[in-house]
Amino acid sequence: MEATVYEVEAAVEETHWWFVGRRRLFARELARAGIRRGGRVLDIGTSTGANLRLLRDLGFHDVTGVDASENALRFCRSKGLGPVQMGDVCNLPFADASFDLVLATDIIEHVDDDARALREISRVLAPGGKVLITVPAFQSLWGLQDEQAHHKRRYRLRALGAQIAGSGLKPLAGYYFNYLLFVPIWAARRIIARLGIRLESEAQVNTPPINALLSLIFSLDVATARWIRPPFGVSILFMAQAAGSGTHA
Repeated sequence: MEATVYEVEAAVEETHWWFVGRRRLFARELARAGIRRGGRVLDIGTSTGANLRLLRDLGFHDVTGVDASENALRFCRSKGLGPVQMGDVCNLPFADASFDLVLATDIIEHVDDDARALREISRVLAPGGKVLITVPAFQSLWGLQDEQAHHKRRYRLRALGAQIAGSGLKPLAGYYFNYLLFVPIWAARRIIARLGIRLESEAQVNTPPINALLSLIFSLDVATARWIRPPFGVSILFMAQAAGSGTHA
């Protein structure tokens, strides 16, 4: 990602509606999956530490973060969110079956070979271990944020599920989320592109009243998406499991 994107994210991720709501969604999914707090956890693509903050708050204590950007690692360390180390999702610096839980949230869209990234995730998961994956959805939503974040693609639910299964993982649940704001976000990105507006990050388009309103809408969204299974959304979430029955999760 652009260095300025990290700076904006580091400044807002603790209170911004998107990061707060997403952490709430992840916490529910981890609780539903029955992940024990003593398990070995890997957060791939830490960015500025949103997931590491969540895992700490949930009581996980054996957590490792990895990111390919020194900027990201610097922000995580400055917040006391560690340990973190340099690493590439397509060539993870860990032994086979090292982790009981992996978070790979908004990471595989950044790499050219996303199939290899998924195989690496499968490789480092212990038998029966689980992975939480999120990606941006629908190429029609491509916009400034994708360009600033150096995304390679956006996804569709069925194709991503097939790709996850092809990597040796067993998809357990998958659905679109952020569906209530799909149309407003699509329209805003068309306006930004049409007017040639340049921002360091879409997260800058925010004020306390807007943040409060969008927090309310997104809270309803993440509470209902798994059950409604909408046919569209700004993002996709999958929970998947490694082969084998000897789970430590």
